[in-house]
Amino acid sequence: LAVEQNREAFDVAADLVIDEPDMHLSCGALSEDDMKELMQEDWLMFSSDGSTYPILSGTEPTRPGHPRSFGSQARVICKYVREDKILTLEDAVQKMTSLPAQFLQLKDRGRIEKGFKADIAVFDPEKMKDNATYSHPKQYSSGTVYILVNGKISVGAGKYNGTLNGKMLLLTENK
Repeated sequence: LAVEQNREAFDVAADLVIDEPDMHLSCGALSEDDMKELMQEDWLMFSSDGSTYPILSGTEPTRPGHPRSFGSQARVICKYVREDKILTLEDAVQKMTSLPAQFLQLKDRGRIEKGFKADIAVFDPEKMKDNATYSHPKQYSSGTVYILVNGKISVGAGKYNGTLNGKMLLLTENK
């Protein structure tokens, strides 16, 4: 827009914020090449800073949001594992599960092991697809068959069943 309008980028952005106070902005801080290089590091974990949105009937009006709230993990598998082959599926899953659990000092999560909470996602990596977009951010990803949270089914046969089986995890509970 700045080039199109022959103006400074800051001035264009400031005018947009003033003229459109409900506008949402998404900026990238890293190039795609930098991201691909970094995600291969052993210490890198995948997470999302997306917001949570309740979906009660699927007919709620669309509101602005970021697709990462619903599609972050699926995007890693779809794009960076299956399409670009930057990571193996095993590495991607480890970076989404046991590595963050270890970093956050969650003593009974992140792995399938006796005595651990059964937080399990069953998915078809060939059918995995992040369907959320900027215009329709509240779209579940495709390819997930089952999700168990604390050993209870939250998604069965690819459909969310409305149960809230999780709880807030506090670091103090892990000491």
